[in-house]
Amino acid sequence: MKKRESGFGNSLRLMRGRTLFNILLLVFFSTQSSILVFSGSSPRVSALVRTLNFSYAFTVESLPKDARNVNVFVPLPQSDRQQRIEDLIIESRYPYRVEKEKEYGNSILRIEIPANEAGEVVTKISFKAQRSGYTQLDAKKLWKEPLTPEARARFLAPDRLVPIDGKIQELTAQVVKKNLPDLEKARMIYDHITSTMKYDKTGSGWGNGDAIYACDVRKGNCTDFHSLFIAMARASGIPARFVIGFSIPEKTTHGAIEGYHCWAEFYTDDYGWIPVDATEAVKHPEKKEFFFGGLDEHRVQFSVGRDIRLENIVLSEPINYFIYPYVLVDGKPFHGVKRAITFSELGSLDGK
Repeated sequence: MKKRESGFGNSLRLMRGRTLFNILLLVFFSTQSSILVFSGSSPRVSALVRTLNFSYAFTVESLPKDARNVNVFVPLPQSDRQQRIEDLIIESRYPYRVEKEKEYGNSILRIEIPANEAGEVVTKISFKAQRSGYTQLDAKKLWKEPLTPEARARFLAPDRLVPIDGKIQELTAQVVKKNLPDLEKARMIYDHITSTMKYDKTGSGWGNGDAIYACDVRKGNCTDFHSLFIAMARASGIPARFVIGFSIPEKTTHGAIEGYHCWAEFYTDDYGWIPVDATEAVKHPEKKEFFFGGLDEHRVQFSVGRDIRLENIVLSEPINYFIYPYVLVDGKPFHGVKRAITFSELGSLDGK
């Protein structure tokens, strides 16, 4: 059965068989049902734009034969002021629905697998994406957006692995001068991290987005870099949030995408949400200035936030960050998932 819908995010209908869920228009979610505003400021968009076919296939392998309740949760990309998502198609032989997570406004695909369904569960998500490089630090293009009190409070609060007291507070006091505008404070944090941390995925402990690990070891991947940035920003009184998606290889027009990529955003009343990509700044020092306040077009965003909770599901602990399928078998996390993520370049979503 094939079904086409023009809505997104609020449909709770279950659809059986091979199904299609197709998004044809840009969708902007209201801020009334969540405290998150998806990049509401209107930034300066660069002339550089990438348009892609994106395929996200995954297989849940070797489900227990006696499993009574199996649910799979996957983040879905949304359109915002930096990216445009169209023709989103979900292929699954099991019932599913798309839900909107309340705290951050993330869109989540939920697949419900019948009891005693052993073997493999194969699902494919595909869509077209157009992503623009941009810089937020352009007064001529500025569009100010107020941050709600609820959002400000949330993005100043700690997460489980992103504390703002103790060692983080002490480091922040050493690095950040008082009585400066928030933009200058954030720049001091960015300069400190890019000058003292090393992009290094050897050993253990990296990849959890643990600000204390990053503070102690001074190495890690993008989750560690930006967890430390967010922790120090919040400790300085600057709202900050975690953003994650996939990095698109620059020097090829098609191929596999090996892993996720993440960055951070901080908020000032003058500029709204300002992005930073400290990892890319360390890997490409010649682009350090750009990646404070700007992002390139070589990425697709999927979700925002840490410690994510699922609607009507009791978790022993929230999801640390949300980019890969999260599987629950009888209420317990199940890790037997294989992924195959690919892309191919397109001309334009407008057919030009």
